[in-house]
This record gives sequence, structure tokens and C-alpha cells, in this order.
Amino acid sequence: MLFELPTTGVYLTFFIFIFLAMAIRILREYQRGVVFTLGRFSGVKGPGLIILIPFIQQMVRVDLRTIVLDVPTQDVISHDNVSVHVNAVVYFRVIDPEKAIIQVEDFHTATSQLAQTTLRSVLGGHELDEMLAERERLNADIQLILDKQTDAWGIKISNVEIKHIDLDESMVRAIAKQAEAERERRAKVINAKGEVEASENILKAAEKLSQNDLGIQLRYLQTLSDISNDKTNTIVFPFSAELNKLLKGQN
Repeated sequence: MLFELPTTGVYLTFFIFIFLAMAIRILREYQRGVVFTLGRFSGVKGPGLIILIPFIQQMVRVDLRTIVLDVPTQDVISHDNVSVHVNAVVYFRVIDPEKAIIQVEDFHTATSQLAQTTLRSVLGGHELDEMLAERERLNADIQLILDKQTDAWGIKISNVEIKHIDLDESMVRAIAKQAEAERERRAKVINAKGEVEASENILKAAEKLSQNDLGIQLRYLQTLSDISNDKTNTIVFPFSAELNKLLKGQN
């Protein structure tokens, strides 16, 4: 005979090898296995060596590490009817592998879709100035809503960050004009406050000078001394009658 038929021992060895290959699973430290026996949930196993009954038990691997979810850019209409383009990033992880597999078909896709709708819903209820100035509060609001809704899926939302809020060029120019007008308004207000304070101080100085008849005359002389340093102009300075009499009396 050219070929020899395999012996029973060879068949048995081959069968044992196939059985072990189908039965043995190794899970890493950050992995868990959701095991189903004849289609029914029978437990969560891992990490380490896992033995399954071939054709009777199936296992679904679940990663427990933090997942970084990049939320695609969303077109949002703010509360004051301004169109903006917003994208964000969501950090979440699975804390209950059983719920993550049984309660939702694909927890990664479900979380992504929920994050997109929540981002549009929350930002749409705020004005543009709030989006730009109160980003931390908006992040906290979005995280709270997502964490509450994904709790039934065994998922924990650890952080939400709004990355970019992009505006059209026309809106950027309008905001620049608004900021310029605001700066001009503040400058006028500060100038007006300065005038009020100056007038109050002048009034106090006048009251002080009015307490003595010679006070205003001395102020005249001081002012004349201050402007006499400029020799390029001819200055006509009025003298009151009392000051003239005073100067003559001193002579």
C-alpha cells in the first residue's frame, strides 16, 4: 500500500486539539467576557484563562478601557439664531459588561449618536455669547445628560469637551464690530465718569477757595505762573479789582 490509514490515536489527538482550540480563551487584564450558554446569559468572566463548551457556549469580549469618541462636526442654530459648527470629544468606558452587551445592540454607535443629538440640543438652547464664554458649564451639562441616559447601558461618561466652535466669516466680522462698539461705549462711560469726578473735585476746591477772599486771587497768580513758562504766546490774563487794590496796597 502506498498510503497508510491514520490510526485511532491520531484521530483522537486531532479531535482534542480542535476541542481545546475552540474551548480555551485568554482575556487580558482590561477585557471581560460575557458568556452565553445556549443563548442565555450565564455570567461575566475574566481576565485570564477561560474555558468554554464548544457549540454550547459563546463569549463576547468587552474592553473596559476608556474610549475616546470624536463627535463629528454638528450644525447648530443657537438661541439667538446664529448658525455655528461645533465638534466635541467624549470620554467614556464600560463599567457593566452585561448591560453593555444585552441592553443595547452596539454601545459604541449608540453613544456616538446620543452624543451628537445631545450636543445639538444643549447648545441650541443657549446664545452664541454663552457658547463662547461659558464652555465649561456647557461641557458639564452635556456630560450630565449623557451620563444619565447611558447609565442603563452600563456606560460611564467621564468627560465631555467642546473642541471647536466655528463661525461664518460674516458673523466673525459682525462680532468684531460689536466688540469695537462695546469698547467705544466703555471708553465714553469711563470718560464721563472722569468728568463727573473732576467736576466734584473742582466744586470742592472752589468751596475751599471761597472760604478766604484772597484764595481765588492766589489761584490766579499760581495759574499765571504756570503758563508764563510758555514764551511763544501772548497771554492776556484778567485781574480782579480786589487783587489790583491788594497789590497797590502792598506797594
